[in-house]
Amino acid sequence: MTEDSDHITVVFAGQSESWARWVEGELETAGFRTGLVRWDPLRRPPEDSALTDLLAAPGRVLLVLDDWYLRFDAGRYRAWADVLRQVVPAHRAQITAVSVTAHRLPEAARELNPVRLHGVGREEAKQRLLAACGVAVDRGEGVDLDRGLRFPDEPPPVSNLERRNRRFTGRRQTLEQLQRMLAAQTADAPADAPAVVALHGSGGIGKTEVAREYAHRYAGEYDTVWWVRSHTPLLAREDFAALAAELGIRDGGELRGLITAAQQALARSRRRWLIVYDGAEDPESIAELLPRGRGHVLITTHSTSWSAHGAELVALPLFDREESVAFACRRAPRITEEEADELADEVGDVPMLIDQMTAWLEMHPLIPVRQYLEILREGDLNVLGVVPSGDDPKPFQAVWSTTLNTLREEAPHTHELLKLLAHFSADVVPVKLLQSARSSDLPEHLAALVAEPSNWNSALRTLSETTSMWLEYETGPHDDILTVGTLRMHRLFHRFVRDTLPARDRRTASATACRVLVAADPREPAAPRHWQRYADLIPHLESSGALESTDEDVRRLVLNCVEYLRMRGEYAVGWSIAHKALEHWRSASGPTDRTVLVATHQYANMLRRLGRYAEAEDVGRDILARLSDEPGAQGIEILRAMNGLGGTLMALAKYDEARDLYETATARAVELLGDRNVPRTLALRSNLALAVALQGHYKDSLARHQEILEARVGLLGTRNAYTLLSALHTAWMLRLLGRYREALVIQERNTALHSQVLDREHSQTLLAQHNLALCKRRDGNLPFARSLMRKVRERMTARRGAAHPETLLVSADYAMLLRDAGELDEARRIAESTARLYAGQLGDAHPYAVGARDNCGIILRTMGDHRAALAIAEESMAAMERALSPDHLWSMGCAMNTASARAAAGDADGAVELGRDAVARAVARVGDDHVLTVNLKAGLALDLRATGRGGEAEEAGEQALRVLADALGENHPQVRYMRAGERPFWDFEPQPI
Repeated sequence: MTEDSDHITVVFAGQSESWARWVEGELETAGFRTGLVRWDPLRRPPEDSALTDLLAAPGRVLLVLDDWYLRFDAGRYRAWADVLRQVVPAHRAQITAVSVTAHRLPEAARELNPVRLHGVGREEAKQRLLAACGVAVDRGEGVDLDRGLRFPDEPPPVSNLERRNRRFTGRRQTLEQLQRMLAAQTADAPADAPAVVALHGSGGIGKTEVAREYAHRYAGEYDTVWWVRSHTPLLAREDFAALAAELGIRDGGELRGLITAAQQALARSRRRWLIVYDGAEDPESIAELLPRGRGHVLITTHSTSWSAHGAELVALPLFDREESVAFACRRAPRITEEEADELADEVGDVPMLIDQMTAWLEMHPLIPVRQYLEILREGDLNVLGVVPSGDDPKPFQAVWSTTLNTLREEAPHTHELLKLLAHFSADVVPVKLLQSARSSDLPEHLAALVAEPSNWNSALRTLSETTSMWLEYETGPHDDILTVGTLRMHRLFHRFVRDTLPARDRRTASATACRVLVAADPREPAAPRHWQRYADLIPHLESSGALESTDEDVRRLVLNCVEYLRMRGEYAVGWSIAHKALEHWRSASGPTDRTVLVATHQYANMLRRLGRYAEAEDVGRDILARLSDEPGAQGIEILRAMNGLGGTLMALAKYDEARDLYETATARAVELLGDRNVPRTLALRSNLALAVALQGHYKDSLARHQEILEARVGLLGTRNAYTLLSALHTAWMLRLLGRYREALVIQERNTALHSQVLDREHSQTLLAQHNLALCKRRDGNLPFARSLMRKVRERMTARRGAAHPETLLVSADYAMLLRDAGELDEARRIAESTARLYAGQLGDAHPYAVGARDNCGIILRTMGDHRAALAIAEESMAAMERALSPDHLWSMGCAMNTASARAAAGDADGAVELGRDAVARAVARVGDDHVLTVNLKAGLALDLRATGRGGEAEEAGEQALRVLADALGENHPQVRYMRAGERPFWDFEPQPI
């Protein structure tokens, strides 16, 4: 080969960059020198020189023919076809062409004899490419395993992208800017930081289409491309969580866990990924979904506040006039460039309106463009049959009014369908739900339309073509035909259609939409097999009017959706839906209506789970008072109200009141249901046992839990989730009573069953593992306990967040485990963080906040900061006695730690005085053989010895050791610890509620 013959210039339109780069890579591997040239005729006049300039490059030119060349048969681009015909013959030996489109090329392009690369496998495409470039290919060679860039016809292994928009036009500079910015950020950012770019601009200018084109155009650079619809936080969370399954992550129930698992997988991955958050108008809610790692994040939004979350901003402008004209001519080939220019001028180069106008013109080929423009300029919007909303600029109103008027006149049934679709979410029009709706739930004309697939698809195509809705096909249920699977309406157009409907039409469409949703309700929100259906239903609740409905079935649908959200851990969204529904339902039906009561219970439950206990208490007390005053109130409703309020009271540390309430509720349940061992009564009895434990009556609580466990085994079996919960509570109480071996035996089996029945990531499973770690700690297996507790805390933090009550519970215990292991700095950090979070959520005076602070004092004493430890201990002891009573076990535990702090600070007499008092209280409250009493006596013995009272010290110490050895055995680590003269301590363990 000559010096020039081994050089090939690869010429491509912007949309085929992935193909061009793959071609370049294969040619360079084969020994060619290459250059890439992006050729954009859109901005050039169709002249011979445009091609001859390309051919002036050394060596040969390889043209990558894609969908852009399909335009040579229409409009302004015919001139380019003429240029090809004139130039190519003289330079035929210098030009090679490859086709990467699935469509038949126009004659002018076919004259280049392009080699087809699209639609064949990677190896075949490689061989065809090299053969076209004059390289002899041995087809007997093995497959090249050094693949480099992914073959463009191979989609990313993980992707949920919708099809590419073949009508996409222009935006080259924006697309290149996005690619450069993402690449530059990746090069400059730390290893765990993604590149984040936010594409922002007003509605209707094409942000979504640009993002979709970017994802398709550069798909070859990624192994994962995932589209997240982010118009609402819940929709975004559902979409992002769906990525977990594609990454091989098992569904653990709650969305937070799936989201975190997917984020962690992306952060660890060495593969290339792109996540697109489309329509992310709420940065505060969506930002937490952004993953870490060496990937790319592209956001579309109206908001510029994404910059506060680390995103670089790119403003998307309106079309420039050349882009407007090119797009209009491509969308409606019959119009001239001059007419396209007039259309663009009429609507200010807004892409969405240009699309809408040209769609209308395509549907009406006999109407001249100027006549259409006269309609827009001179038509009275009210005469056009719609009522202007006043919220949209006049060009929007004029274009859309014309479209709606035409639909009403020419396709009345399709127009009726549009009015119905406007009462579902714009983001995901529920095509499948409408197809599966009962005929009786639809107006007669729509029922007939849905019943015939060809008519149904035709109507949806008409809507898509006339209103620029995005439409996707999928294989029908019998794999025999293609049917419309997805339809999306722009939010601006969705709002316009709704706002222009008369009130009667809105009521009719709302009622129909609600009936469709009710028919789709599986009525089992707790069943995982139905969770996807509820995720599909929730986006439509507000648009359909379901939250305002007085219909019992519609309200039941809403309640089931809220229950689904509780099951999935989406408490904020559940609270919002319940709150909105109650605002309408209470005024329409009164506060003691059955569905209003259920919604109120759900509302209070969401408040509790969000940590808003004071508000939950107000709601709970109000509804219980109303029911108690209602002569016809049902007993079940009163029990539900008592149960909900009791849980709130326990969270607020009103343990005595909670116990009284549960005792009353249990008695009423037995009277009402006739049995102590039916599920509802057992649930109340279980909560009563928890309240008893929170009062410090561990032995009484254990007996109650054991009875409930036995009843649930007989009623539900050993593998039921409620049975497993009772076994967990039983093991918990045994451990708190110092019966460590019994607790460990039960908890080991209980943990294994939890993993089998509920999944390893379920919250209840994590609590079982947490208790197993505590049992192992008490049994002396500190390394196992520390490792397991660390994993549980990581998972709980990932699933629930650092401030969730269950995460705080685990963090408090993990900090004390780290203290045992000698990791004092980390123990102090976690303990202090936990104490701050408890105080922030529950108040400084809450027992959990007090106990968590007391743990900090123990760690400080271990670190040798005796002055600070003593101050915290004295303060915590006084605060716990105020919060509960001096005789509560937690108060006596604080007294043990305060006595130790006094001794460490040199006040041995003060330690003895406090120790004697605490021992006397403990003996009176729980007896001589309780583990707390034993530890108090052992600590008192050390302080007596320090003050020279050896005889008394010996007696107290030996008595404590004898009781402890009898209970645990001489070789138990705690017995050896005490015999070595080490000081006992009491660490506060928050109890699950």
